[in-house]
Amino acid sequence: MVSLGALWLPILLSAVFVFIVSAIIHMVLKYHNSDYRRLPNEDEVRAALRKGSLAPGMYVTPHIADMKEMEKPEVKQKFVEGPVAVINVRRPGAMSMGPALGQWFVFCLVVSLFVAYIASHVLPPGTPYLSVFRVVGATAFLAYAAGDVPGAIWMGKPWGVVAKDVFDGLVYGLVTAGTFGWLWPR
Repeated sequence: MVSLGALWLPILLSAVFVFIVSAIIHMVLKYHNSDYRRLPNEDEVRAALRKGSLAPGMYVTPHIADMKEMEKPEVKQKFVEGPVAVINVRRPGAMSMGPALGQWFVFCLVVSLFVAYIASHVLPPGTPYLSVFRVVGATAFLAYAAGDVPGAIWMGKPWGVVAKDVFDGLVYGLVTAGTFGWLWPR
């Protein structure tokens, strides 16, 4: 068994490399720019949401407190008429990238830490690069990608957007796998 302490360098470097690759994806390749569409009547929708004095949080419309309400004709009609939406409301003001980037880096570190934990229990010192790559890559891919799929299933996130997120997760998993394979204790 390999100790977590022996894996501090691949944990740290894989998080740094994933952070850099994600910056390249979002700032250079920019294939996520089409993930969000503009509302055709954005000003009216914004005014209506402001009028509701929404606190930051996640909202759904039509809202039902219990699935039994789905049998009511007026509730069924709301779903037929639409829109059916999940709305995430943030605090007013421009988004500050610093805290978001900091949280993203901490997330990358946590993923790498748990990947290292799993790998350290299944791979002995001296494991060949490709074996480390397989275990670490599969684990990191699941950590970075699998959580996006339920958003499409339950929240209506477009499958095309999820596919790009899952592709990103694959890239992040490969970067993590390469880093651990390279630096695995001999």
